[in-house]
Amino acid sequence: MKAVRILSRNIRDAFKSVFRNFSLSLASITCITITLIVVSLSLILTFNVNNFTDKVEKNATIVVFLENKIKDEEKESLRTAIEKIQNVDTISYESKSEIQEKMMNESETYKNIMSGWTEEENPLQDTYLLKVKNVDFIGDTAKEVGALEGVGTVKYGEGMIEQLVSIFDLVRQGSYIVVLALVVVTAFLIANTIKITIFSRRREIEIMRLVGASNINIKIPFVFEGLLLGFLGSILPILITTYGYTVIYNKFGGKLFSNLITLIEPQPFVFKVSGVLILIGILVGMFGSLRAVKKYLKS
Repeated sequence: MKAVRILSRNIRDAFKSVFRNFSLSLASITCITITLIVVSLSLILTFNVNNFTDKVEKNATIVVFLENKIKDEEKESLRTAIEKIQNVDTISYESKSEIQEKMMNESETYKNIMSGWTEEENPLQDTYLLKVKNVDFIGDTAKEVGALEGVGTVKYGEGMIEQLVSIFDLVRQGSYIVVLALVVVTAFLIANTIKITIFSRRREIEIMRLVGASNINIKIPFVFEGLLLGFLGSILPILITTYGYTVIYNKFGGKLFSNLITLIEPQPFVFKVSGVLILIGILVGMFGSLRAVKKYLKS
């Protein structure tokens, strides 16, 4: 019961302090809000880049074109040899007649050209389609497959996949650095803002010291004040994240530029990002307050 009373008193005092020092509190809240909006954009970019990169890696396919004269038993031997390659995850077979049928269904032009082909006239090649376990080694895997007997040519989008993965890895790492830097800057700005607040209330702190209040009792109200500032500063970024991302997703139909780049569905994604934002806001506010109070009490 005593703990509940202490907690409720500290929360009440935090609200009073925020409104009593409204201009300084507004500066802290504005700082947190602006920073968390940028953090939100960075998180949305990072998660969507991760999502796209994962899809690229999962859909990366090595197309193995077989030699035209290869026999059925040789195809099975080749399949067994491919399956033994360490980085090969799954393997599927498409005959040249299946490829012909698929191409005809996809395009009327192909249908007009290919509809008259007989099995003997079909110039296409039977293929094995391979999915790899680790896209970083797709080039080495393709070379290993290409060296097997019965393989004509091997294609996997040479150069493009490696470049895409490298670019998105850089974007992902850069986003992490931006988020971390913004959190550190926010904590620093909040600490400095609260230092000014504490300086303006130094007489109040001196009185608390004179009546025998411990450092912990002096720190706790300021920590709660930082928590409150962080919470209030996260409200607008959460609203912008929740509604803004949903509007963008619906407007573009969940895709950017092409079907290749798909966005993460808003629910529950926006709630996860909002949870991260409010957590960052609260923790940064509390840390900034605690740091400022500690420095003042040491002096």
